[in-house]
Amino acid sequence: MTPLPSAEPTTRSWAPLPGVVALAWGLAAVALLAALLAGENTARLLMGVAAVLGAALGTYGAVVRPRLRVDDSGLHVRTLTGVHDFPWHEVKVRPVVTRRLGRESHSLELDWERGEDEHLVVLTWLDLGADPRDVAEVLHALRP
Repeated sequence: MTPLPSAEPTTRSWAPLPGVVALAWGLAAVALLAALLAGENTARLLMGVAAVLGAALGTYGAVVRPRLRVDDSGLHVRTLTGVHDFPWHEVKVRPVVTRRLGRESHSLELDWERGEDEHLVVLTWLDLGADPRDVAEVLHALRP
């Protein structure tokens, strides 16, 4: 007698690429070293600011993993303040193309609305670690 197949929930997630996060930490370390070795106060200040900025970006990339997770119950977006849960039926998923200075950039908009409450989440390639158009296709395919 063969067991019945289990109905496992479909879960997918996207997060900043580990290499990008490591690059931010590496640049922060190099900027800190440059600040310590700099001879002028102006150079120390600029390299110190660059080190703090790199460390902040590295921390952000490490803390918000995974940035977007989807399962049968809906979409879950992680931010610095916690995880925001959005049911499938309340979220509009849109890939967006923005043209600036002759260059196209792609992003994914998650538009949530319940009564008077509205929430817009814009995710880019850096947030997702993947092309937002591809993520939008997966989300549309997974949507119940």
